[in-house]
Amino acid sequence: MKYLIEGGNRLSGSIPVSGSKNAVLPILAATIITGKKTILHNCPDISDVRCTIDILRHLGYGVERQNDTLIVDSTCEGTPQVPPELMRKLRSSIIFLGAFINRFGSAKISYPGGCELGKRPIDIHLAVLSEMGVQIQEDAQHILCDAPRLKGGEYRLSFPSVGATENVMIASLIADCPVTVKNPAKEPEIVELQNFLNAAGANILGAGTDTIQIIPQKTFHDCEYTVCSDRIEAATYMFSAAATGSVLTLTNAPLRDLNRITATLEEMGVYIITKRPDTLTVIPPKRLKPLNLIATMPHPGFPTDAQAILMASLLKADGTSMIVENIFENRYNHVSEFLKMGAEISVSGNTATIRGVNHLQGTTVYAKDLRAGAALVIAALSARGTTVIHDVHHISRGYENMIGKLQAVGAKARIVSDTEPNTMEFRQILPNETTFHSLTQ
Repeated sequence: MKYLIEGGNRLSGSIPVSGSKNAVLPILAATIITGKKTILHNCPDISDVRCTIDILRHLGYGVERQNDTLIVDSTCEGTPQVPPELMRKLRSSIIFLGAFINRFGSAKISYPGGCELGKRPIDIHLAVLSEMGVQIQEDAQHILCDAPRLKGGEYRLSFPSVGATENVMIASLIADCPVTVKNPAKEPEIVELQNFLNAAGANILGAGTDTIQIIPQKTFHDCEYTVCSDRIEAATYMFSAAATGSVLTLTNAPLRDLNRITATLEEMGVYIITKRPDTLTVIPPKRLKPLNLIATMPHPGFPTDAQAILMASLLKADGTSMIVENIFENRYNHVSEFLKMGAEISVSGNTATIRGVNHLQGTTVYAKDLRAGAALVIAALSARGTTVIHDVHHISRGYENMIGKLQAVGAKARIVSDTEPNTMEFRQILPNETTFHSLTQ
Protein backbone atom coordinates (compact mmCIF):
# COMPACT_ATOMS: atom_id res chain seq x y z
CA MET A 1 0.00 0.00 0.00
CA LYS A 2 0.99 3.64 -0.43
CA TYR A 3 -0.25 7.07 0.61
CA LEU A 4 -0.97 9.85 -1.86
CA ILE A 5 -0.96 13.30 -0.25
CA GLU A 6 -1.51 16.62 -1.99
CA GLY A 7 0.15 19.27 0.12
CA GLY A 8 -0.29 22.99 0.56
CA ASN A 9 -3.75 22.81 2.15
CA ARG A 10 -4.65 24.30 5.52
CA LEU A 11 -6.20 21.88 7.99
CA SER A 12 -9.08 22.86 10.24
CA GLY A 13 -11.21 21.07 12.78
CA SER A 14 -10.81 18.45 15.47
CA ILE A 15 -8.90 15.15 15.67
CA PRO A 16 -9.52 12.55 18.41
CA VAL A 17 -6.38 10.95 19.87
CA SER A 18 -6.46 7.15 20.07
CA GLY A 19 -5.22 4.92 22.88
CA SER A 20 -1.49 4.61 23.51
CA LYS A 21 0.40 1.98 21.51
CA ASN A 22 3.35 2.00 23.89
CA ALA A 23 1.08 1.59 26.92
CA VAL A 24 -1.33 -1.05 25.64
CA LEU A 25 1.32 -3.49 24.34
CA PRO A 26 3.03 -4.20 27.72
CA ILE A 27 -0.38 -4.22 29.42
CA LEU A 28 -1.58 -6.90 26.99
CA ALA A 29 1.54 -8.94 27.75
CA ALA A 30 0.90 -8.49 31.48
CA THR A 31 -2.61 -9.95 31.19
CA ILE A 32 -0.87 -13.33 30.86
CA ILE A 33 0.28 -13.32 34.49
CA THR A 34 -3.12 -12.56 36.01
CA GLY A 35 -4.76 -15.82 34.99
CA LYS A 36 -8.04 -13.91 34.99
CA LYS A 37 -10.32 -11.96 32.67
CA THR A 38 -9.27 -8.44 31.74
CA ILE A 39 -11.31 -5.72 30.04
CA LEU A 40 -9.21 -2.99 28.43
CA HIS A 41 -10.80 0.17 27.04
CA ASN A 42 -9.31 2.74 24.62
CA CYS A 43 -7.24 0.15 22.72
CA PRO A 44 -6.17 1.39 19.26
CA ASP A 45 -6.86 -0.78 16.23
CA ILE A 46 -3.31 -0.79 14.84
CA SER A 47 -1.16 -3.55 13.41
CA ASP A 48 1.09 -3.83 16.49
CA VAL A 49 -1.96 -4.46 18.66
CA ARG A 50 -3.36 -6.94 16.15
CA CYS A 51 -0.03 -8.79 16.15
CA THR A 52 0.00 -8.87 19.97
CA ILE A 53 -3.52 -10.30 19.92
CA ASP A 54 -2.32 -12.99 17.50
CA ILE A 55 0.47 -13.88 19.93
CA LEU A 56 -1.95 -14.12 22.87
CA ARG A 57 -4.29 -16.34 20.87
CA HIS A 58 -1.41 -18.58 19.81
CA LEU A 59 -0.56 -18.96 23.50
CA GLY A 60 -4.08 -20.29 24.01
CA TYR A 61 -5.76 -17.23 25.51
CA GLY A 62 -9.05 -15.77 24.37
CA VAL A 63 -9.15 -12.23 23.00
CA GLU A 64 -12.27 -10.45 21.77
CA ARG A 65 -12.51 -6.91 20.38
CA GLN A 66 -15.63 -4.77 20.76
CA ASN A 67 -14.92 -1.38 19.15
CA ASP A 68 -12.03 0.06 21.20
CA THR A 69 -12.41 -2.52 23.99
CA LEU A 70 -10.40 -5.73 24.26
CA ILE A 71 -11.53 -8.61 26.48
CA VAL A 72 -8.67 -10.97 27.36
CA ASP A 73 -9.24 -14.34 29.05
CA SER A 74 -6.00 -15.83 30.40
CA THR A 75 -7.60 -18.31 32.78
CA CYS A 76 -6.21 -21.35 30.93
CA GLU A 77 -2.62 -22.48 31.47
CA GLY A 78 -1.29 -21.56 28.02
CA THR A 79 2.12 -22.28 26.50
CA PRO A 80 5.29 -20.14 26.82
CA GLN A 81 6.41 -20.30 23.18
CA VAL A 82 5.74 -17.83 20.37
CA PRO A 83 6.38 -18.66 16.70
CA PRO A 84 9.38 -16.76 15.29
CA GLU A 85 7.27 -15.34 12.47
CA LEU A 86 5.04 -13.59 15.02
CA MET A 87 7.96 -12.31 17.11
CA ARG A 88 9.67 -10.81 14.08
CA LYS A 89 6.60 -8.71 13.29
CA LEU A 90 6.65 -6.93 16.65
CA ARG A 91 9.56 -4.85 17.94
CA SER A 92 8.15 -4.85 21.46
CA SER A 93 7.60 -8.62 21.55
CA ILE A 94 10.55 -8.85 23.99
CA ILE A 95 8.08 -7.67 26.63
CA PHE A 96 6.64 -11.20 26.68
CA LEU A 97 9.88 -12.36 28.28
CA GLY A 98 8.97 -11.08 31.74
CA ALA A 99 5.41 -12.38 31.44
CA PHE A 100 6.58 -15.88 30.46
CA ILE A 101 9.09 -15.99 33.33
CA ASN A 102 6.32 -14.97 35.73
CA ARG A 103 3.61 -17.33 34.48
CA PHE A 104 5.65 -20.36 33.37
CA GLY A 105 9.03 -20.07 35.07
CA SER A 106 10.71 -20.41 31.68
CA ALA A 107 10.68 -18.92 28.20
CA LYS A 108 11.91 -19.60 24.68
CA ILE A 109 11.50 -16.64 22.38
CA SER A 110 13.10 -15.53 19.16
CA TYR A 111 14.69 -12.12 18.86
CA PRO A 112 12.19 -9.32 18.31
CA GLY A 113 11.70 -7.52 15.02
CA GLY A 114 10.01 -4.23 14.11
CA CYS A 115 11.70 -1.00 13.03
CA GLU A 116 15.43 -1.00 12.25
CA LEU A 117 16.51 1.79 14.59
CA GLY A 118 19.86 0.37 15.60
CA LYS A 119 21.14 -2.01 18.24
CA ARG A 120 18.55 -3.74 20.39
CA PRO A 121 19.39 -3.01 24.06
CA ILE A 122 18.22 -6.51 25.03
CA ASP A 123 21.36 -6.90 27.09
CA ILE A 124 19.85 -4.53 29.68
CA HIS A 125 16.80 -6.82 30.01
CA LEU A 126 18.93 -9.95 30.26
CA ALA A 127 21.53 -8.50 32.63
CA VAL A 128 19.06 -7.61 35.38
CA LEU A 129 17.04 -10.81 34.96
CA SER A 130 20.26 -12.79 35.22
CA GLU A 131 21.10 -10.96 38.46
CA MET A 132 17.70 -12.02 39.76
CA GLY A 133 18.51 -15.68 39.14
CA VAL A 134 17.18 -16.30 35.64
CA GLN A 135 19.40 -18.79 33.79
CA ILE A 136 19.81 -17.46 30.25
CA GLN A 137 21.15 -19.10 27.11
CA GLU A 138 21.32 -17.49 23.68
CA ASP A 139 21.88 -18.83 20.21
CA ALA A 140 21.65 -17.20 16.79
CA GLN A 141 17.84 -17.20 16.81
CA HIS A 142 16.50 -17.66 20.33
CA ILE A 143 16.68 -16.55 23.94
CA LEU A 144 16.10 -19.42 26.38
CA CYS A 145 15.33 -18.64 30.01
CA ASP A 146 14.82 -20.85 33.03
CA ALA A 147 13.74 -19.28 36.30
CA PRO A 148 13.04 -21.88 39.00
CA ARG A 149 13.42 -19.10 41.57
CA LEU A 150 13.51 -15.31 41.27
CA LYS A 151 15.55 -13.47 43.90
CA GLY A 152 14.25 -10.27 45.41
CA GLY A 153 16.46 -7.39 46.45
CA GLU A 154 17.74 -4.15 44.95
CA TYR A 155 18.71 -3.93 41.27
CA ARG A 156 19.98 -1.04 39.19
CA LEU A 157 19.47 -0.70 35.44
CA SER A 158 22.57 0.45 33.54
CA PHE A 159 20.28 2.63 31.38
CA PRO A 160 16.63 3.59 31.98
CA SER A 161 15.32 1.25 29.30
CA VAL A 162 11.53 1.24 28.99
CA GLY A 163 11.29 -2.40 27.93
CA ALA A 164 13.72 -3.62 30.59
CA THR A 165 11.82 -1.74 33.28
CA GLU A 166 8.54 -3.28 32.14
CA ASN A 167 10.01 -6.81 32.02
CA VAL A 168 11.45 -6.49 35.53
CA MET A 169 8.18 -5.10 36.91
CA ILE A 170 6.19 -8.01 35.48
CA ALA A 171 8.68 -10.76 36.35
CA SER A 172 9.37 -9.46 39.88
CA LEU A 173 5.85 -10.23 41.04
CA ILE A 174 6.97 -13.85 41.61
CA ALA A 175 10.19 -12.97 43.45
CA ASP A 176 10.89 -14.51 46.87
CA CYS A 177 10.91 -11.07 48.53
CA PRO A 178 10.31 -7.42 47.57
CA VAL A 179 12.22 -5.99 44.60
CA THR A 180 13.58 -2.46 44.33
CA VAL A 181 14.51 -1.15 40.88
CA LYS A 182 16.92 1.79 40.70
CA ASN A 183 17.35 3.99 37.61
CA PRO A 184 14.15 2.72 35.94
CA ALA A 185 12.53 4.35 32.92
CA LYS A 186 10.12 7.10 33.97
CA GLU A 187 7.94 7.28 30.85
CA PRO A 188 4.16 7.64 31.28
CA GLU A 189 3.78 4.11 29.88
CA ILE A 190 5.65 2.77 32.94
CA VAL A 191 3.11 4.50 35.17
CA GLU A 192 0.32 2.98 33.08
CA LEU A 193 1.72 -0.53 33.53
CA GLN A 194 1.98 0.01 37.30
CA ASN A 195 -1.59 1.31 37.45
CA PHE A 196 -2.93 -1.63 35.45
CA LEU A 197 -1.08 -4.25 37.53
CA ASN A 198 -2.26 -2.61 40.75
CA ALA A 199 -5.82 -2.58 39.43
CA ALA A 200 -5.48 -6.34 38.91
CA GLY A 201 -4.24 -6.90 42.46
CA ALA A 202 -0.51 -6.09 42.48
CA ASN A 203 1.30 -3.78 44.91
CA ILE A 204 3.80 -1.62 43.01
CA LEU A 205 4.96 1.86 44.01
CA GLY A 206 7.17 4.55 42.52
CA ALA A 207 6.61 4.31 38.75
CA GLY A 208 7.64 7.62 37.20
CA THR A 209 10.32 8.23 39.88
CA ASP A 210 13.94 7.16 40.41
CA THR A 211 12.93 4.03 42.36
CA ILE A 212 10.22 1.42 41.80
CA GLN A 213 9.25 -1.01 44.55
CA ILE A 214 7.48 -4.27 43.73
CA ILE A 215 5.86 -6.42 46.40
CA PRO A 216 5.56 -10.02 45.13
CA GLN A 217 1.99 -11.03 44.26
CA LYS A 218 0.92 -14.36 42.79
CA THR A 219 -2.86 -14.08 42.92
CA PHE A 220 -4.89 -11.57 40.93
CA HIS A 221 -8.51 -10.80 40.17
CA ASP A 222 -10.60 -9.82 37.15
CA CYS A 223 -9.83 -6.28 36.07
CA GLU A 224 -11.29 -3.46 33.96
CA TYR A 225 -8.93 -0.69 32.90
CA THR A 226 -8.86 2.27 30.50
CA VAL A 227 -5.58 2.79 28.64
CA CYS A 228 -4.23 6.36 28.42
CA SER A 229 -4.22 8.26 25.14
CA ASP A 230 -1.19 8.19 22.85
CA ARG A 231 1.17 11.11 23.53
CA ILE A 232 3.20 10.51 20.36
CA GLU A 233 0.10 10.42 18.17
CA ALA A 234 -1.01 13.67 19.79
CA ALA A 235 2.43 15.17 19.16
CA THR A 236 2.25 14.06 15.52
CA TYR A 237 -0.95 16.02 14.88
CA MET A 238 0.35 18.99 16.89
CA PHE A 239 3.45 19.16 14.68
CA SER A 240 1.25 18.63 11.61
CA ALA A 241 -0.70 21.74 12.55
CA ALA A 242 2.50 23.69 13.12
CA ALA A 243 4.05 22.61 9.82
CA THR A 244 0.96 23.48 7.76
CA GLY A 245 0.07 26.73 9.51
CA SER A 246 -3.22 25.18 10.62
CA VAL A 247 -5.39 25.67 13.67
CA LEU A 248 -6.23 22.20 14.96
CA THR A 249 -7.98 20.95 18.09
CA LEU A 250 -7.13 17.59 19.66
CA THR A 251 -9.64 15.77 21.84
CA ASN A 252 -8.94 12.86 24.21
CA ALA A 253 -5.44 14.31 24.48
CA PRO A 254 -3.08 13.27 27.34
CA LEU A 255 -2.23 16.81 28.42
CA ARG A 256 -0.13 15.82 31.44
CA ASP A 257 2.16 13.76 29.19
CA LEU A 258 2.72 16.49 26.58
CA ASN A 259 4.62 19.10 28.63
CA ARG A 260 7.90 18.68 26.73
CA ILE A 261 6.15 18.69 23.35
CA THR A 262 4.13 21.78 24.27
CA ALA A 263 7.21 23.63 25.51
CA THR A 264 9.05 22.86 22.27
CA LEU A 265 6.19 24.09 20.10
CA GLU A 266 5.90 27.27 22.15
CA GLU A 267 9.62 27.86 21.59
CA MET A 268 8.83 27.62 17.86
CA GLY A 269 6.25 30.38 18.22
CA VAL A 270 3.14 28.18 18.48
CA TYR A 271 0.31 28.97 20.88
CA ILE A 272 -1.23 26.02 22.74
CA ILE A 273 -4.63 26.59 24.31
CA THR A 274 -6.07 24.03 26.74
CA LYS A 275 -9.84 24.35 26.96
CA ARG A 276 -10.64 21.23 28.98
CA PRO A 277 -8.56 18.60 30.81
CA ASP A 278 -8.39 16.46 27.65
CA THR A 279 -8.60 19.07 24.88
CA LEU A 280 -6.02 21.40 23.35
CA THR A 281 -5.87 23.72 20.34
CA VAL A 282 -2.73 24.44 18.32
CA ILE A 283 -2.40 27.95 16.83
CA PRO A 284 0.82 28.37 14.78
CA PRO A 285 2.48 31.59 13.56
CA LYS A 286 2.85 32.49 9.87
CA ARG A 287 6.31 30.92 9.92
CA LEU A 288 7.84 28.77 12.63
CA LYS A 289 10.88 29.88 14.60
CA PRO A 290 13.94 27.59 14.47
CA LEU A 291 15.30 25.72 17.48
CA ASN A 292 18.91 26.38 18.48
CA LEU A 293 19.37 22.92 19.93
CA ILE A 294 17.12 20.10 21.09
CA ALA A 295 18.34 16.67 22.21
CA THR A 296 16.36 13.48 22.70
CA MET A 297 16.59 12.09 26.22
CA PRO A 298 14.82 9.58 28.43
CA HIS A 299 11.63 10.94 30.02
CA PRO A 300 11.06 13.70 31.05
CA GLY A 301 13.35 14.86 28.24
CA PHE A 302 12.30 15.25 24.62
CA PRO A 303 11.13 11.79 23.41
CA THR A 304 13.09 10.02 20.69
CA ASP A 305 9.75 8.89 19.22
CA ALA A 306 8.98 12.54 18.42
CA GLN A 307 12.34 13.45 16.91
CA ALA A 308 11.41 12.74 13.27
CA ILE A 309 8.07 14.54 13.46
CA LEU A 310 9.74 17.53 15.07
CA MET A 311 12.29 17.63 12.26
CA ALA A 312 9.49 17.53 9.68
CA SER A 313 7.98 20.68 11.19
CA LEU A 314 11.35 22.48 11.13
CA LEU A 315 12.03 21.92 7.42
CA LYS A 316 10.46 25.31 6.54
CA ALA A 317 11.26 27.18 9.77
CA ASP A 318 12.70 30.68 9.53
CA GLY A 319 16.33 29.80 10.23
CA THR A 320 18.63 26.95 11.23
CA SER A 321 17.79 24.30 13.84
CA MET A 322 19.88 21.56 15.41
CA ILE A 323 18.72 18.17 16.74
CA VAL A 324 20.85 15.66 18.67
CA GLU A 325 19.61 12.04 18.76
CA ASN A 326 20.88 10.36 21.94
CA ILE A 327 18.77 7.18 22.10
CA PHE A 328 19.02 5.32 18.77
CA GLU A 329 22.00 5.54 16.43
CA ASN A 330 19.96 4.79 13.28
CA ARG A 331 17.10 7.19 13.85
CA TYR A 332 17.76 9.56 10.97
CA ASN A 333 16.18 7.27 8.36
CA HIS A 334 13.87 10.10 7.31
CA VAL A 335 16.62 12.53 6.38
CA SER A 336 17.38 11.03 2.96
CA GLU A 337 13.67 11.17 2.10
CA PHE A 338 13.34 14.79 3.26
CA LEU A 339 16.26 15.69 0.99
CA LYS A 340 14.32 14.33 -1.99
CA MET A 341 11.64 16.91 -1.19
CA GLY A 342 14.07 19.82 -1.23
CA ALA A 343 14.97 20.00 2.46
CA GLU A 344 18.41 21.22 3.53
CA ILE A 345 19.76 18.91 6.23
CA SER A 346 23.28 17.82 7.14
CA VAL A 347 24.07 15.01 9.58
CA SER A 348 27.30 14.54 11.51
CA GLY A 349 27.27 11.62 13.89
CA ASN A 350 24.17 11.93 16.03
CA THR A 351 23.62 15.62 15.20
CA ALA A 352 21.35 16.91 12.44
CA THR A 353 21.39 20.52 11.26
CA ILE A 354 18.21 21.68 9.52
CA ARG A 355 18.24 24.87 7.45
CA GLY A 356 14.71 26.07 6.84
CA VAL A 357 13.68 26.38 3.17
CA ASN A 358 10.89 28.42 1.61
CA HIS A 359 9.07 25.40 0.25
CA LEU A 360 9.17 21.62 -0.13
CA GLN A 361 8.26 19.76 -3.31
CA GLY A 362 6.16 16.61 -3.37
CA THR A 363 7.86 13.50 -4.77
CA THR A 364 8.11 9.74 -4.21
CA VAL A 365 9.48 8.75 -0.79
CA TYR A 366 9.70 5.64 1.40
CA ALA A 367 8.76 5.16 5.06
CA LYS A 368 11.69 3.30 6.60
CA ASP A 369 10.27 3.03 10.11
CA LEU A 370 7.15 3.99 12.06
CA ARG A 371 8.02 7.54 13.13
CA ALA A 372 9.95 8.30 9.93
CA GLY A 373 6.76 7.44 8.05
CA ALA A 374 4.67 9.77 10.20
CA ALA A 375 7.25 12.51 9.62
CA LEU A 376 6.94 12.05 5.85
CA VAL A 377 3.19 12.54 6.16
CA ILE A 378 3.81 15.88 7.90
CA ALA A 379 6.33 16.94 5.25
CA ALA A 380 3.92 15.91 2.49
CA LEU A 381 1.09 17.94 4.01
CA SER A 382 3.30 21.05 3.99
CA ALA A 383 4.82 20.49 0.52
CA ARG A 384 3.78 21.71 -2.92
CA GLY A 385 2.23 19.12 -5.21
CA THR A 386 1.66 15.42 -4.59
CA THR A 387 3.83 13.15 -2.44
CA VAL A 388 3.69 9.37 -2.80
CA ILE A 389 4.71 7.52 0.38
CA HIS A 390 5.56 3.83 0.01
CA ASP A 391 5.99 1.14 2.72
CA VAL A 392 3.21 2.64 4.83
CA HIS A 393 2.79 -0.64 6.72
CA HIS A 394 5.31 0.89 9.13
CA ILE A 395 2.91 3.77 9.81
CA SER A 396 -0.05 1.44 10.46
CA ARG A 397 1.95 -0.13 13.31
CA GLY A 398 1.31 2.91 15.49
CA TYR A 399 -1.40 5.14 13.99
CA GLU A 400 -5.08 4.30 13.94
CA ASN A 401 -6.83 5.51 10.76
CA MET A 402 -4.30 8.30 10.20
CA ILE A 403 -5.45 9.14 6.67
CA GLY A 404 -9.10 9.11 7.71
CA LYS A 405 -8.40 11.48 10.60
CA LEU A 406 -6.46 13.85 8.33
CA GLN A 407 -9.17 13.77 5.69
CA ALA A 408 -11.70 14.77 8.33
CA VAL A 409 -9.79 18.04 8.91
CA GLY A 410 -9.37 18.86 5.22
CA ALA A 411 -6.27 17.01 4.08
CA LYS A 412 -6.22 15.77 0.50
CA ALA A 413 -4.93 12.28 1.08
CA ARG A 414 -5.77 8.72 0.15
CA ILE A 415 -4.55 5.15 0.51
CA VAL A 416 -4.11 3.08 -2.65
CA SER A 417 -2.59 -0.23 -3.63
CA ASP A 418 0.93 -0.26 -5.02
CA THR A 419 -0.42 -1.09 -8.47
CA GLU A 420 -2.74 1.93 -8.71
CA PRO A 421 -1.69 5.11 -10.53
CA ASN A 422 -0.59 8.14 -8.54
CA THR A 423 -3.75 10.19 -9.09
CA MET A 424 -5.50 12.23 -6.43
CA GLU A 425 -9.13 11.31 -7.09
CA PHE A 426 -10.30 10.10 -3.72
CA ARG A 427 -13.21 9.61 -1.38
CA GLN A 428 -13.39 9.73 2.38
CA ILE A 429 -12.12 6.70 4.26
CA LEU A 430 -14.91 4.99 6.13
CA PRO A 431 -14.40 3.92 9.77
CA ASN A 432 -12.08 0.89 10.06
CA GLU A 433 -11.43 0.97 6.29
CA THR A 434 -7.80 0.48 5.29
CA THR A 435 -7.83 0.81 1.50
CA PHE A 436 -10.00 1.82 -1.40
CA HIS A 437 -9.85 2.35 -5.15
CA SER A 438 -9.89 5.50 -7.22
CA LEU A 439 -13.35 6.69 -8.21
CA THR A 440 -12.14 6.63 -11.83
CA GLN A 441 -11.51 2.88 -11.73
